[in-house]
Amino acid sequence: MPPVEQDRPWSLVVPVKRLERAKSRISGALGAARTDLALAVACDTVMAAVTAERVGAVFVVTEDEQAAEALAELGARVVGGEPGTGLNPALAHGAAVARDAHPEWGRCALSADLPALRSGELDGVLAQAHSAPTAFLADAPGVGTTLYAARAGARFAPAFEGGSRRRHLAGGAAALDGADAPSVRRDVDTAADLREAARLGVGPHTAKLLARVGW
Repeated sequence: MPPVEQDRPWSLVVPVKRLERAKSRISGALGAARTDLALAVACDTVMAAVTAERVGAVFVVTEDEQAAEALAELGARVVGGEPGTGLNPALAHGAAVARDAHPEWGRCALSADLPALRSGELDGVLAQAHSAPTAFLADAPGVGTTLYAARAGARFAPAFEGGSRRRHLAGGAAALDGADAPSVRRDVDTAADLREAARLGVGPHTAKLLARVGW
């Protein structure tokens, strides 16, 4: 008997921009170390994602060679050839590769900026995501989005960046309850965000980087 929908794993699609262009809003606090921070945060995100029970595979979409090598070592499949027209087309590109690899699995876009990500909290959110054809999780401020999921067979139409919570709602995606998943909602764009993530407890790559720079 084939597994029922809620028992099937998810394909996660994680976008990672070129490191030299990442974390520009945090450069005042970390200076040149911001590129190292971007890689450390992505590594902690992927490390937690690959160990989540409900995650069958992690597909990292990136054209950055350093990030590709580091994230592949953590168990991610690296997808190159992104269209170069923005975050959402890159996610759609990665999701198409994931669909071809595992057509029976749902596809889930996950922010690469979650240094405090906990596998168990991610599992809880993914369990909820089976309740609707498409669903999303708002970020900690409640304006943006950190996760967007489409069940197998549903149209994958992420609308990340800026006020994406409102766009996902307008597109018919169900809002998921993140009360028990603060680590999945806490993405990091600014120094204040990083302090909040540190209070939750960041992963080993980010912790090592912050200790090195004395932040």
